[in-house]
Amino acid sequence: EGMALPQRIVFPPEKICMDWQQRQRPGAGLFNLGNTCYINVILQCLTYTPPLANYLLSYEHSRSCQQQGFCMMCTMEAHIRKVLYSPARAILPGAVLRDLKFIGEEFEYGRQENAYEFLRCTLSAMQRACLSGYCDLDISSQETTIIHQIFGGFMKSRVTCLSCQAVVDSYEAFLDVSLDIRVRASSLTTVLEDCVTPKELDQRECFRCIKCKKKAATSKRVTVHRAPRVLTLCLERADQQTGTKISKFVEYPEYLDLRPYMSDTAGEPLLCSLYAIVVHSGDTCLEGHFLCYTKASNGLWYKMDDEFVDSCDIHTVLGQQAYLLFYAR
Repeated sequence: EGMALPQRIVFPPEKICMDWQQRQRPGAGLFNLGNTCYINVILQCLTYTPPLANYLLSYEHSRSCQQQGFCMMCTMEAHIRKVLYSPARAILPGAVLRDLKFIGEEFEYGRQENAYEFLRCTLSAMQRACLSGYCDLDISSQETTIIHQIFGGFMKSRVTCLSCQAVVDSYEAFLDVSLDIRVRASSLTTVLEDCVTPKELDQRECFRCIKCKKKAATSKRVTVHRAPRVLTLCLERADQQTGTKISKFVEYPEYLDLRPYMSDTAGEPLLCSLYAIVVHSGDTCLEGHFLCYTKASNGLWYKMDDEFVDSCDIHTVLGQQAYLLFYAR
């Protein structure tokens, strides 16, 4: 459909296991060394991402890793193993803190940072580690690593000429989706419905149609063309114009059907299950505190607030002012 096929598969998708291979109580909490809560919540959410944890706990990466020096995959493997198997109530994510600059140059130790940016930089660092040792891989092949096989999907953008109805399709890979919640945002489903609704482009964005040769008005529709195995959503709570925090409650379900937002809306439901959320408390986006709720391998939910890990129920989870949402197919 216009998408370039990879010349090489870096990690075969059939090797991914979406269900926990080991079921146990939740692991350790993470000590906060001063404004490191944004790191802690992302580490915990990734630790309780079943396909990632299954892969890293298998030692498959570290056994074959050729990378010299810092490797984010090796770091995460050691961290997840330490969290899940430590008898301690809480541990220090020392290796991550020590190598913070390798994860993202913009992060300053001791300064409050954004959890979403840390997530994106962590996934990018893991992606770089997966590509270490490969030379001259085409872009499509680079999008077949374990990271893209778990978190990656494809968006389809269809531009329609409103004069002759000719269409031009383009595709873009993604590891997460950022959602504008300023308008029509009482629930996650209304936000997603708005995202896939065709929108007429501004006159300045008009292009000369390749079919009718006119510079005509156009509409654009963006849909999920290939759904990721793990869908990460960011409910943008920073108003880009004013810089203030958007504190509204946006309802989100425990189970999300992606089918209505796909390029192909026919067929079986494409169900995803919520397994982690990140919450920001505070009056502004530049300060405050991050905490998270995750579902452990025993199927139970826990509130993870730095070193404290406490059991909770799904009703508590669904009643939060969520910032990041993690769904697994």
